[in-house]
Amino acid sequence: MATDLNRCEFIGRLGSDPELRYTADGVAICNFSIAVNTEFKKRNGEEIKNTEWVRISAFDKLAGICGDWLKKGSLVYVAGKFVTRKWVNKDGVEQYTSEIVLNDLQMLGNKNQDAPSTAPAAAKPKSDAYRAIKEGIVVPLEDMIDDVPF
Repeated sequence: MATDLNRCEFIGRLGSDPELRYTADGVAICNFSIAVNTEFKKRNGEEIKNTEWVRISAFDKLAGICGDWLKKGSLVYVAGKFVTRKWVNKDGVEQYTSEIVLNDLQMLGNKNQDAPSTAPAAAKPKSDAYRAIKEGIVVPLEDMIDDVPF
């Protein structure tokens, strides 16, 4: 049984538009940073505000979603594992960076505010029953029978 846990969760806003790129093999990679704000009062009443910047890396399908739907200022919930990478820069000096490898993303906030203007249009629901459920309207069961996909 494993006794270690490597999971980080944050809610914050993107500091810039995500950077989406592809490897030679066609694997999507998306990098972005989010600002996570904390506020508290000291015992003397002084308010302290702090912003931590968290680097996020997403891969494959999740990277494509991030690249297509997120933009600077988007409010997001992210969860993933904490990793530290090592590489050698152009001058031959070893460099390190720590980041969160994304495995869960929730877009928060206002749809109109956070949706990019170039994002693909959302598919419209095809069934009246689906629309009724989404809008909170009660629909008799016999009216939904034709909308069952199997």
